[in-house]
Amino acid sequence: DKIADEFLTSTNILGTQRPLAAVVVTQLLPKQDMFRINEICRANHIAFMLALNNGVTSTLFSDFGPTHEIMDATGEPTQTLAVSNMEVFESIDVDLLKIQGIKQDQPVIIVTVAQAEHGLDDGDIVTLDDMRDELEHWNGKQLKVKRVAIASPNDAKLDTNGVAFKEALKLPTSSVIQTFGRQYEYYKKQHEESENKDKKLQVRSITMFNRLAFVLDEEDSSNSIQAFKTYQAGGLLNQIRPPIQASYKSFQETLEQTPVPQMLRGEEWESGHGIEIHLSIAAVLDFYDKEGHWPGIHNHDDAKKVVELAQAISDARADKQSEDDGATYCWSQKVEWAFPTGEKRDLDTKKIELYSRLFGTELTGFCAFLGGAAAQEVLKKSGKFTPINQWVHHDEPSLVVDECASNYAPTFGSRYDYQIAIMGKDFQAQAANQRVFLVGCGALGCEYLKGLALMGVGTGRDGKITVTDMDRIEVSNLSRQFLFRQDDVGHPKSVRGAMAVKKWNPSLNIEALERKVGDDTEDFFNDTFWESLHVCWNALDNVMARQYTDARCLFYSKPLLESGTLGTKCNHEVVLPYRTSSYNDGNEDDNNEQQIAMCTLRSFPYLPIHCMEFAKQSYFSDYFEFGPDQYETFRKDKTTFFEQLDSMGGDEQYRSLRMIQSFLDMQKDPSVPIDFALCIRVAFERMIADYRTSILNLCHSADVMEKSSGKKFWTGTKRRPRPVDWTGATTSSTDLMEYLYATAGLYASVWNVEPVRDRSAFETLVQELNLVQPEWAPPSQNVNLSEGDDDNEGGDESEKVEKLKTDLYSVDVSNLQPASPQDFEKDDDLNFHIDFLTVATNMRSWNYDIKASPRHTVKVTAGRIIPALATTTAMVCGLVDIEFCKLVLGLQSQGRDKFLNSNINLAAGSNNFTTFSPDPPVPITTGLKSPNPETFTSWDKIEVVAPSAAEEMTVEQLVLHVEKLFGVSVDRVFQYGSTEDKAMYNALDKQKLEWDIVIDEDGKATASDGVFTQWPQLRMAVQMLGRLPPASGQRKIFLGQVERIKKSLDQTKEMFLGNFQGPLSKAYRTSYRPEEDEEEGNGKQQYFDTVLESRNYVVLGVHCNSEDGEDITLPPIKYVFPS
Repeated sequence: DKIADEFLTSTNILGTQRPLAAVVVTQLLPKQDMFRINEICRANHIAFMLALNNGVTSTLFSDFGPTHEIMDATGEPTQTLAVSNMEVFESIDVDLLKIQGIKQDQPVIIVTVAQAEHGLDDGDIVTLDDMRDELEHWNGKQLKVKRVAIASPNDAKLDTNGVAFKEALKLPTSSVIQTFGRQYEYYKKQHEESENKDKKLQVRSITMFNRLAFVLDEEDSSNSIQAFKTYQAGGLLNQIRPPIQASYKSFQETLEQTPVPQMLRGEEWESGHGIEIHLSIAAVLDFYDKEGHWPGIHNHDDAKKVVELAQAISDARADKQSEDDGATYCWSQKVEWAFPTGEKRDLDTKKIELYSRLFGTELTGFCAFLGGAAAQEVLKKSGKFTPINQWVHHDEPSLVVDECASNYAPTFGSRYDYQIAIMGKDFQAQAANQRVFLVGCGALGCEYLKGLALMGVGTGRDGKITVTDMDRIEVSNLSRQFLFRQDDVGHPKSVRGAMAVKKWNPSLNIEALERKVGDDTEDFFNDTFWESLHVCWNALDNVMARQYTDARCLFYSKPLLESGTLGTKCNHEVVLPYRTSSYNDGNEDDNNEQQIAMCTLRSFPYLPIHCMEFAKQSYFSDYFEFGPDQYETFRKDKTTFFEQLDSMGGDEQYRSLRMIQSFLDMQKDPSVPIDFALCIRVAFERMIADYRTSILNLCHSADVMEKSSGKKFWTGTKRRPRPVDWTGATTSSTDLMEYLYATAGLYASVWNVEPVRDRSAFETLVQELNLVQPEWAPPSQNVNLSEGDDDNEGGDESEKVEKLKTDLYSVDVSNLQPASPQDFEKDDDLNFHIDFLTVATNMRSWNYDIKASPRHTVKVTAGRIIPALATTTAMVCGLVDIEFCKLVLGLQSQGRDKFLNSNINLAAGSNNFTTFSPDPPVPITTGLKSPNPETFTSWDKIEVVAPSAAEEMTVEQLVLHVEKLFGVSVDRVFQYGSTEDKAMYNALDKQKLEWDIVIDEDGKATASDGVFTQWPQLRMAVQMLGRLPPASGQRKIFLGQVERIKKSLDQTKEMFLGNFQGPLSKAYRTSYRPEEDEEEGNGKQQYFDTVLESRNYVVLGVHCNSEDGEDITLPPIKYVFPS
């Protein structure tokens, strides 16, 4: 039915008392209706979107009207910069100091910030905050800033990445100007005395990214300069993004006057491929006006008429263009680098014909892509994020691989008719028999399950979808993991996700698992499983798991579909065996954090994030994770603990021992169980130590330094902290009671004690304990006030470490109570974790006069939460669904250019819709010379097969085989991928076969030189046996030592020969079978045996050298032994 004007302009839509905010058209309407609806929307400030899928083409159009205000263009967090210094210059040398718009005699305020890079541009706006003393009234005021650069003569060849330059930037600006002024004058003088004195001195302008200049209004300037001269410490600059005023054109105007419509593929946009799609839409609209219906599916007569209309439209527009040089029309012209040339070209009639024949069809992937992108456009009506630049087309003609009429028609009313009409009946048959492994069933996994079910994947007799996910559904998942409902909370994601899509498509063959995919589940996800797959499909949220599945796909030569989201950002990658690079060829990791100097966290925080990080890294980790873990290791096996301790650094040793001692102090009488009252007392001690004593010690040490040096200490970003003050349960700050509540609750969890959760009962218990704040006394040793990253709080801790070791050696662990280390969990509101971090963060913020952080902010930051958006997820998953269709069609045989990778940010406009063909495999240089292979890729492996069904190859034979095949010397043979220092073969061990120890008739000993490198103590024994007279009683001691080492050498030779000359599979088992664990039993051995027995091969790595001693890199070796 026709959409009435009255509905569009109503101010009470569906009883909401509100007008429409946006209109989204998902099916092309008659031209006059499209124009009318769009114009009404424009006149009434209603956003208008068009999201079309016609066959293998998708189109997204967005119109926010003649005026639209963008409040936040990208959604990226604004900068908060900490001021470390402010300096006022009455005038500057503009030849030396470069600030846009600042004149020679104009006063300027230059701000140095604590961050190495401020990330701001000329003209950006900041709000002043946390200004103090005479500058306090500037808080909340907005100022423009300019970048600050320094001139350096080219001949100085200044290294801006060097340590000297970076250290110079830490100095006051006045010192920087003096230093560079001397440099400038020196080279200027040299230039004036050179042969080139008539030429201009060549200088480079170097931006100092930790400095900004304030731009003051004229009315403020004269009175403000003096105030800024008083700056001592503190101050924050909060970046402000000013609104952007944008204007958009109508559907009618842009349909005609968009000369080069944007395509999702950049190269197609640059070459003008979007012109045919744009003309096709215009032609189809005209076709409806003339014929009264839309083009029929595979109707060649209709297609012919649409082509004729498109040609007529193009010719007419070309004529208009020639008559009006100021206008730009969409017509068939040559395009270079996305710019129209005005030179006519032939219309691609095949593309327009295909558009017409498939006009009435849709594909699941395109619908998901458009749904996510269009929904995100609707949200931009609020002013958040940048709309697309009106039109974005995407075309995938490669999906139409067969023009055989009997393959795509007739259709008989099945749910897959559209797919069949586009890709053929044989595609549908192959899709039904696909075996897909979906790893993960969260936001991405739900979207992929939906797509697979709607496409009919895994519905055939041989088809199957296997989905695995270890997680259970939580309430927070329901907003974006749309397969789940309230009743699903607490149940396995994979099971409930499979149940949901099975209801949609009962023909689906799907198995839901709750198994981890990793190197400890290869007994389940074995060769038979992997070899049966057609594709592995990742829906994961961490790099390590992605790297593992990618490695499996590399080994089994399986295609991998990979994707990820980060708020409004997303990417996807298609990994094709032998044709593209793999995920592991990249350098991804999970650590995207910018590191904060430890001295800042420990003693000089100035931002809320510093307090959050310290609460997480030091307080929570030490008291409830690292501490209990170290204590448990000590309690269970003291010997093992001290062995592990020796591998730690000095600071880490002290931290470990200190934590264990604190847990022992809680058990001064091991026979008395720990109760909740003790948990409160320990929490109180922690509070006083961390928020009072340490603060007073820091201030005392700073005062001592200030007095001795005569220089102010608390300047720049350094804030003088204040201690908390405990006056009693009913009179102290509520934060102090909250700290005791959360901390005691966490200690109760550590000691498996029932906490008191009732607030009133808790307060009563605290009152009964009569907690008293101890008197503070100056410390005997001053606090470390250095600004390095050393975490040592008080100088050399070696004496303290040795004393603690001595004390702990004598502890009887038999009566110690067990503790439970706490694994940080952000989503359990009853475990005290976020409660503790919130109050610990805000008490530290109070210490340093830093703005408090809401609980939600602490949870998001500490839990590293990045919101997953349904819009982003749907869009990227839709694109991956299309790539899956290409795999089913076998397009990989036509090359990687048929496939598409993406990197898209839905928040930042259509210029951030980036797609590209997958990269080729990364070549790995072997170091060999032709005719040997000079490179290989991560897809390659060397297969070595046992000589016969009854005879297995030995390690020696494998080494000789590799050496002969490639002309190399093999140094080591080891388990591929192992990080252990174990080897099945080591050339150094082979050299020991030549070693010998001989004791002659006179009792004198000789040994090969190599023996002394392994057993250096033998040298003295050999020397003494040569010197001591036969009657000496000491000869027996040294002779015994030599005989023991000789026996050890003989055993080493025997073991080496056993491996070297024995069956390779036996050597592998001997070298890598785990040792039995007394506590864990022989489960690891059983797992190793199960995996090895299920395979008829092992995968080995080799280290080898050329004749010249150069390292040679070879692919892994898959050695296949007799079954």
